[in-house]
Amino acid sequence: MTTTALYIVGQRRFVQTMRKAGADLDDLKSVNRQAAQIALPAVTGRAPVRTGKLKRSIRVGATRRAGVIRAGSKAVPYAGPINYGWPAHHIRPRLFVNNGVATSESAWMRVYEQYVEKTMKQVKGA
Repeated sequence: MTTTALYIVGQRRFVQTMRKAGADLDDLKSVNRQAAQIALPAVTGRAPVRTGKLKRSIRVGATRRAGVIRAGSKAVPYAGPINYGWPAHHIRPRLFVNNGVATSESAWMRVYEQYVEKTMKQVKGA
């Protein structure tokens, strides 16, 4: 199964700092999901299609640490080798998940920028 996560550089430190300052971080999971949802069309648009199973297996998940785009399942175990390649089997990497996330970065980064601005306003003493 291919799993690519959207990470904010320095997110761990940001979360620690905001938590110490008293900011409410409960909605971080939904912000991560929203960012991943924004990247999803770019990823599915780049997925190679033979039968369509791989493309249909692409979905979004989220934790408080990251938005996640997953591809593959028990019925689609080849998602990882298709995305990352498998040289021993002469499968070249397609990187459709990675490239989709990268090309949509400007769109999903806006969600994080808005969240940071909103959170900074909530910080006690700011």
